[in-house]
Amino acid sequence: MSASETPQPKQQSTDDQTMSRLASIGQISAGIAHEVKNPLTVVKGFLQLLQEESENTYINLAQSELERALATLENLLNVSKPVMDEEVFVDINICAELESLLFLFQDQSYQVEVEKFFRDPSAVITGQRNQIKRAFFNLIKNAFEALNGSGKLVIEQEVSNGRCRIIVRDTGSGIPEEKLALLGTPFFTTKSDGTGMGLTQVFSAIYQSGGTIDVTSKVGKGTAFLIDLPIKRHTVRGAKLMDLSYQKEESFDEFYSGNMEALNETLRRNARNLFGDIYGRGRISEAYILEGAHSVIRLLNEDNEHGLVLEAKRRGKIWAEHDLTLIVKLEWFQFLRTAYLELLQHYWTHSSDFKMKRMFDSIQTVNHNMDSFLKHFSASFTELKNEQIRAQMELIDDLSVPVIPLSPSVAILPIIGMIDTSRAKRIQQTVLEKIAEFGLLRLVIDLSGVAFMDTAIAGHMFRIIEGIRLLGCKTVLTGLRPTIVNTIIEQGIVLTDKVEIVGTLQQAIESNSLDVE
Repeated sequence: MSASETPQPKQQSTDDQTMSRLASIGQISAGIAHEVKNPLTVVKGFLQLLQEESENTYINLAQSELERALATLENLLNVSKPVMDEEVFVDINICAELESLLFLFQDQSYQVEVEKFFRDPSAVITGQRNQIKRAFFNLIKNAFEALNGSGKLVIEQEVSNGRCRIIVRDTGSGIPEEKLALLGTPFFTTKSDGTGMGLTQVFSAIYQSGGTIDVTSKVGKGTAFLIDLPIKRHTVRGAKLMDLSYQKEESFDEFYSGNMEALNETLRRNARNLFGDIYGRGRISEAYILEGAHSVIRLLNEDNEHGLVLEAKRRGKIWAEHDLTLIVKLEWFQFLRTAYLELLQHYWTHSSDFKMKRMFDSIQTVNHNMDSFLKHFSASFTELKNEQIRAQMELIDDLSVPVIPLSPSVAILPIIGMIDTSRAKRIQQTVLEKIAEFGLLRLVIDLSGVAFMDTAIAGHMFRIIEGIRLLGCKTVLTGLRPTIVNTIIEQGIVLTDKVEIVGTLQQAIESNSLDVE
C-alpha cells in the first residue's frame, strides 16, 4: 500500500455515528449475553459434577465446547460494558507496549518482514492499559493472519496536533470495500473461523480512550488501520486499582481477608485481558490463577523468601508447558506485585501504628522477595523450555537419519536436505549403530534429495561408507546428482571397489542385485 493510501482521520460526525451504532449494538448484545450466560453457567456446574462421578469422553467434549461458548459471551460482555465498569485510566508509553506485543509474535516474525517507524517514542497517552494492549494485540494478530506467512507488516507512530497517531499496515489479503463499514460490529467477521469479537474490542477500547479509528483496504494489496489517541491529559481518572476498606486496629491479615473480593475482581479482570482466549480453559482456569496469586501473596505476608523460591520453580515448570511466552507471565507477576503493594500502602497509611520507615522497609522487602521470585521463575521456565527444545532437536535428528528396514538384511537410508558437519556426525553414529543392531548386509543410501555437498562433507560421507564396509555391510548409492559427482571427482575419491552405484532408488529396489526377500 502506497503512502497516498494511508488512512486519514475521520470526520467527527462519522465517529459519532460509529460510536452510537456500536453502543446500541453493545447494549443489545450485553442483554442477550447476560441472559444466555446464566443458564449456561448452571449447565457447566452440572457437567463438572458429572465429570467428578465418572470420566466420559462426551462429557469432556461438552465441557470444552461450553467453555468456548462462555468465553465468547464473556468477550461480548467485556466489549459492551460502559467505561466506569472497566479498569482505571493510567499513563501508557504506547511504543513500549507495541514493542512488548511484537515480542509475542516472534515465532512468526521470521516469516514476515516487520518494519517499525517510531518517530516520537517518548509519547505517553492516557487510557486503560489492558484494553489498549489487547486492542493492538488483536490488530497485530489480524495482520499476521492476513499475511499468512509472507509479506510485510509496518507499524508507524508519530505525534501530530497534540495526538498520537499509530498506523498498523499489512500487505495481506485485504478486505472488500463494502464490508469496511461493518468492521467492529459484534460477530461480523471476514474469517471462516472468526467470531468478530476481536475488532469489536479494538473499536470499543479506542473509543473509550477518547481516540478514533479509521480503516482503508484493497483486496489483494492489504489493509491499514489508523488509530488516533489523545496525548496524556493533566488529570488521570482512577489512581488506584482497587476500592479498599480498612477497619480500625485490624491486623494486615484481617485487612487482606476483608478485601479479598476486591483483590480477586482486580486479578480476574487483569487475567482476562492478559491471557486472552486461553483464560478459563484447561489448566489455566480462573480458580488455578487465583490460587497461584494468593499462594504468592501468603508467602509475601510471611516474608518467606525460601518458600517463594520453591513456589517460583514449581510454577515456572507448570507454566512452561503452556503456549505462552515468558514476557506474558512476567507481566502477570509484575501486576500482582503492584496490586500487593497497593494493599500494603493502603493498610499502612490508615494504620494507627503507621511509621513511614516501617512502610518503606515493608515495600523494600516485598520488592526484594518478588525480584527473587521472578528470577527463579524465569530460570525454571527457561530450563523446561530448553529441555523441550532439546527433546525436539533429538526427535528431528532421529527423523533426519531414517534407516528403514526392507528385509532382515537390507535397509534404505533416504537423505533429504543439506548435510552439515553436525548432521554428518549424526548419520555416522546412527548408521553404524543400526547396521550392528539389525545385522544388515546391504544399506541403500539415496542422495537424490541432496542438491549439494561440499568437499569436506563429501570426504566425511565416504569415510562413513568405509566404516560401513568394516562392519561387513555393502553400500548401494543411488540418486547421485551431477554437482555431487563433480565434488567426488575433485576429491579424487574412488568408489568402484567400495560401493555399488545405481541410478535411482526404484532401480536399486527392482534390480536383481538388491534382494529384499
